[in-house]
Amino acid sequence: MQKNVTLKRVISICAFLSLFLAAVLGVSLVTGSVPIGMWRGVKGILNLWQAGTDRLTPLEMTIIFSLRLPRVIFAGIIGASLALVGTVFQALLRNPLADPYVLGISGGSAVGAIIGIVVGAAALPGGATAMAFVGGLAAIVLVFGIAGREQTLPTQTLLLAGVIVNAFFSALIMFLVSLSSRNELHNVLFWLMGDLSLASRQEIVLAGISLLAISAIIYRDSKALNLLVMGEETALQLGINVEKTKKRLFFAASLLTAVAVSSSGIIGFVGLLVPHMMRLVFGADHRLLLPVTALFGASFLVAADSLARTITAPTELPVGVITALCGAPFFIYLLRKRTI
Repeated sequence: MQKNVTLKRVISICAFLSLFLAAVLGVSLVTGSVPIGMWRGVKGILNLWQAGTDRLTPLEMTIIFSLRLPRVIFAGIIGASLALVGTVFQALLRNPLADPYVLGISGGSAVGAIIGIVVGAAALPGGATAMAFVGGLAAIVLVFGIAGREQTLPTQTLLLAGVIVNAFFSALIMFLVSLSSRNELHNVLFWLMGDLSLASRQEIVLAGISLLAISAIIYRDSKALNLLVMGEETALQLGINVEKTKKRLFFAASLLTAVAVSSSGIIGFVGLLVPHMMRLVFGADHRLLLPVTALFGASFLVAADSLARTITAPTELPVGVITALCGAPFFIYLLRKRTI
């Protein structure tokens, strides 16, 4: 039997998952191609402002605070964003296979990023990211323009429009890849599989502010999401302005997807798998599901990125490779258990 969702239960579960996220962040800070030692790293961070033998060396401090800390914070922000958007799309579309890329936004962002890499905009600070964001916005405008009918936004039409737009952008991606040089091709493929290594401080701040602002908008409609899952007619009868709520949630989730993809590339399975895992553990009430999904999504991607940069050290894998290797078997397990 599913427990009632109370404010006390939401706060207690979120506090536990926040502690879990903090532990994952701490382990990630001392994990990498340059070994620091977990216990030494933790003691060094805790004794940072104290003199003694537990102090970190200048090199270790540079590695932890200048290289790893921005990256793990960025991974947490992107993981939370993708998991949150996946939860929203699965509820609005009432489709267990919906993920943050279902509306073709990833394709538009990818085309923008590839154009930026090919024309040399990637050499400028934030050049490829800006191009990817513009491409994502173009995809949003295109999908909503195709699917909109007067004052309504039919869910199935929106989904089909996303599939068609994504197919169109996929063709453009193949065309651009075929024109790329060898060096450009490596950068393009690495970006397409997810890359968290080049995030600047400005991108981290932008992604963080976007996550906070848009998650507040989404959470305000958590009760409406519960009703929309039951069906639009039911939600309408219970006093929900269905079309206005759908447009607000679709646009907010799409915008957050564009920000995440433009900064990190295409990272699969986070937005697809994490909502199902949290739904199995905590139930389907979005008043609890939304925050726990965001918190666990952050932990999942931080852990995956730690594996990506250590498993083949001193080189690193695209983080999307790790999320796919972890996510695909578990998703098959869920399908076999008929839980989705």
